[in-house]
Amino acid sequence: MGRQREFDVEQALDAALCVFWRKGYEGASYTDLTQATGVERPGLYSAFGNKEALFRRAMERYFTHYLDYFPAALELPTSREVVEHIFHHAAELHTRHPDRPGCLGIHGALAGSDDAEPVRQALVDARAKGEVMLCDRFERAKQEGDLPPSANSAVLAAYVMTVLHGMAVQAKAGFSRDMLEAITEHALSTWPGNVSPSTGNPF
Repeated sequence: MGRQREFDVEQALDAALCVFWRKGYEGASYTDLTQATGVERPGLYSAFGNKEALFRRAMERYFTHYLDYFPAALELPTSREVVEHIFHHAAELHTRHPDRPGCLGIHGALAGSDDAEPVRQALVDARAKGEVMLCDRFERAKQEGDLPPSANSAVLAAYVMTVLHGMAVQAKAGFSRDMLEAITEHALSTWPGNVSPSTGNPF
């Protein structure tokens, strides 16, 4: 009979998630992970497999426990409410923890070594999936008359994701929540339906 595991797997996963969030995939060493989780390398291997497998588990947990506001936003009545919900929750999340500002997914998807390419690609794919979900939601908004027929759903979705990514990077660089909220309000001011007499509708 195998030796019984002597640590809480969920707690260890949460601790590993925080390390990856703070240092990124390649920046997180096994020493960092073992110190944070209180589990030696053989125990981590036994519970999660290798470092990549542990990161993928942490990424799934991050999406489920921290980014649950994204699918919730898609159920809101109007496209502007969808985007407003996403932006405001992102501003809060990116600045919630002073020791790990920004977004686990965005920082992990930045350039790295060839060995880290599978992880980077998994994060790129996850981002692309979110963009497709937004595009589909905006297409529905057009059908419902919430967005004008001329609105380009793909461009709108890419725009939202670009602002989100920028917010995450700037939070990592030290932007406050107040500044991110101000950026959110500026971005929302250009949303279709908020037409300025001087500038018109950029979409």
